[in-house]
Amino acid sequence: MDIKQDLIRHYHWLRQYGYNDSHSGNASVRDGDQFWVTPTGACADLLEAKNLVACSCSVNGELGEGASLDAKLHALVYQKNPTANAILHSHGAYSVAMTMQGEDFMPQDFEGQYYFDRIPVISIPYDQYLELAADAISDALASHKVAVVRGHGVYAAAESINLAYKWTCSFELSAKTCFIAQQAGTL
Repeated sequence: MDIKQDLIRHYHWLRQYGYNDSHSGNASVRDGDQFWVTPTGACADLLEAKNLVACSCSVNGELGEGASLDAKLHALVYQKNPTANAILHSHGAYSVAMTMQGEDFMPQDFEGQYYFDRIPVISIPYDQYLELAADAISDALASHKVAVVRGHGVYAAAESINLAYKWTCSFELSAKTCFIAQQAGTL
């Protein structure tokens, strides 16, 4: 399958399965020395491959006009993590809710522990997000599959878009399981 079409399919799934609202999150796939990223303000319900924006992976490389506000972040992840070929940014309600206190997430369920030893949570003042997020998140994703910006959302980087999607879904289910266990009084 064409990598751009594959990105669109996975981005639609984030919306379809409740990991993003209609206009939140972003996604990219590496394509040689460039990457394709969703445009800023993209509507997941309407996005097509022709709407993706090409950006350079190189240091101080050019970011395409209209690229996601997180395009610089994506470029830094690709620079710092040479095995990453895809990045997904989502807003899973349980993932965000279970990390609101700013402490790293420690999975309590089998699958969560199988995939993640811990998930780093990064606290960035909302009014400084654009200045600080790219460096902080790309540093975290250089050594972790997933990272969270407290109160904002989840970033997953992987060798493929499908694997980034798996990490996103696995983290959300782990956070949901932890939440339910806490409500049931078993944690």
